[in-house]
Amino acid sequence: MIFKEIRQMRRDPGTIAMMFAFPIIQLIIFGFAINGDPRHLPMALEINDHSAFSRSIDSALRNTSYFDLVQVVDRPGDAERLVKDGEVQFVVTIPPNFERSLVRGDRPQLLITADATDPAATGNALAAVRQAVEQGLARDLDGPLGTHLPQPGPVDIIVQRSYNPEGITSRNTVPGLLAIILSMTMVMLTAMSVTREVEHGTMENLLAMPLRPIEVMVGKIVPYLLIGFVQTAVILLFSRLLFDVPFMGSLVLTVAVTILFIAVSLSLGFTLSTIAGSQLQAMQMSFFYMMPSILLSGFIFPFRGMPRWAQWLGEALPPTHFMRVIRGIMLKGWDLQSSLPQIGILAGMLVILVSVAVMRYRDTVA
Repeated sequence: MIFKEIRQMRRDPGTIAMMFAFPIIQLIIFGFAINGDPRHLPMALEINDHSAFSRSIDSALRNTSYFDLVQVVDRPGDAERLVKDGEVQFVVTIPPNFERSLVRGDRPQLLITADATDPAATGNALAAVRQAVEQGLARDLDGPLGTHLPQPGPVDIIVQRSYNPEGITSRNTVPGLLAIILSMTMVMLTAMSVTREVEHGTMENLLAMPLRPIEVMVGKIVPYLLIGFVQTAVILLFSRLLFDVPFMGSLVLTVAVTILFIAVSLSLGFTLSTIAGSQLQAMQMSFFYMMPSILLSGFIFPFRGMPRWAQWLGEALPPTHFMRVIRGIMLKGWDLQSSLPQIGILAGMLVILVSVAVMRYRDTVA
């Protein structure tokens, strides 16, 4: 019996893949891609007082490994828009009359605006801002101005945690759970749809029906779409009642984006079902999809803290884009215009997956 099972395992490519590829993928992701101390976070600098001190702060922030200074603005409101749209993680604002106040020893204030929707990405970086500013100004405050370098420093740094002032982790995690739960349910259930027909001997009846491949696909998907609606309603309701997660955006937009994501997940599951030879293989393929979806989408670990190659892999996963847009709608009040980039990516994924699923189903029929 033992030898029989070993021979069956050797004939099953899914089992072989699970045996070798699964631990290798986990080692690579946890060893290289996961970073609890994210660096090279995008930052903007708002300068309302152009002086040598402002240039020193600019240079110091560019030299630290924690930030990538992607934009310098000089109009109030531009930096706030960058944070809301998710283009930058931090904004450092240099106020008007900064040089005069600093020379007089008045300890002027520097405002740091942090996108706190992901609290794990802000902790160490905020401390690095203070250190970089003080080191940058230390070169300029020499001679008589050296008297303005007492502890705790020449400037008073004020931190504003936008969209999650208390740094509550559940406000970042619970919206992300909507993406993960829908992915797990929709992909796994539909991944076994065609293989179940084959194993139960009902595939011949399905082929005898006067239906085109796209019609069969729609018929398989719609029942699970209803399951997705129920799950979405439960998650949104409990996120408000149990975790007090704010809902700043449009409910209609949320429903529309969720329908799009459910359709993408169901199409992916149907595609896997046409590739797998059995329900066991379909389940194994679903696990191979779910593991990177959980780890590389920004659900558990800061997305911007991962190396560039891991971010490229994460960008290819539907939960990454749905997570961004659902967090933007719920926590930042994104409107349709702000959501369009992520919606466009999800729509493109849907077109590709539907096309592949229909072609694969035709091959199965043939």
